[in-house]
Amino acid sequence: MNKKIKVLIVDDSAVVRKILSTGLSRDREIEVVGTAADPFIARDKIINLRPDVITLDVEMPRMDGISFLQRLMTYFPLPVIMVSSLTQSGCETTLKALEVGALDFVTKPSLDVSHTLEEIVTELADKIKESANVKVKKREYFKSQESRQLQTSHALINSTHKIVAIGASTGGTEALKEVLVQMPPNAPGILIVQHMPQLFTKSFAERLNSICAIEVREAKDGDSIIPGLALIAPGNYHMELRRNGARYYVSTNQELPVRRHRPSVEVLFESVAKYAGSNAVGVIMTGMGDDGAGGLLKMKESGAKTVAQNEESCVVFGMPKEAIKLGAAETVVSLNKITPTILSLLN
Repeated sequence: MNKKIKVLIVDDSAVVRKILSTGLSRDREIEVVGTAADPFIARDKIINLRPDVITLDVEMPRMDGISFLQRLMTYFPLPVIMVSSLTQSGCETTLKALEVGALDFVTKPSLDVSHTLEEIVTELADKIKESANVKVKKREYFKSQESRQLQTSHALINSTHKIVAIGASTGGTEALKEVLVQMPPNAPGILIVQHMPQLFTKSFAERLNSICAIEVREAKDGDSIIPGLALIAPGNYHMELRRNGARYYVSTNQELPVRRHRPSVEVLFESVAKYAGSNAVGVIMTGMGDDGAGGLLKMKESGAKTVAQNEESCVVFGMPKEAIKLGAAETVVSLNKITPTILSLLN
């Protein structure tokens, strides 16, 4: 029998600790070795119980989750999945936690909706199992300069009628930041699907917009795609490319999830293959599962250039791996080479 994944649940709510502990314990591959009401209790239990993965509440007493996470990543790095409340402040804190070193997050269970609760516990169990294999590196923390960085190192590109479509999931928030912050102000229109729930995509777009030379915002139905603009699919909505004459724009909808996701990378890539063809570049990045692999292959078959992130630079080499297996990726590069590769392909 395979060794079970040892999990420590850290949450100030006794009800949430009980719900998560009971739900996760039903999974044969997971053993909940302990729970903790705050980071100080968690610190002692981490030393004594040696968990493989930690689930961490965003907002807690005595020490906030971010401060605890920074200490953990500096002295005792472990895979951490945040359990976040679906609020504006919860979104902001969760995104900060992903910057600090958390691998992923789920939204906190709604205590009065059993169907949603079961789905969230299942999602958390899947992310725990995927995260258990990730080698988390120690980090040294210092105050970073988060100012708008105008990139001047890239040659100007002719971006008329060009589309860049990017799909990412686990580990994608930080990876996308590295890709977009390198984009020059006149970069072609960029469409992004990052697996995230509602509210989070708006906060995520605002954070990226504050540090990028291009404009980054959450997409709205009918938005035009223009140079210097990146549109992020809104949480719980598919985003598709459409064309009216020479004008590209996006359409959003709430049709059924695809590959268990809404938004789905598959949906975006298939629409880009249909409407942009050889005028597009498709990029598939870090994430678990296979969402986007088939769509990237359709992009390649339509004449688009296709790129996958390599295993060494991925947090989870799931989505790129599946795309590579299908023969969908013409180019496989490390994270720090993705933006230069996109720009060279467009030239």
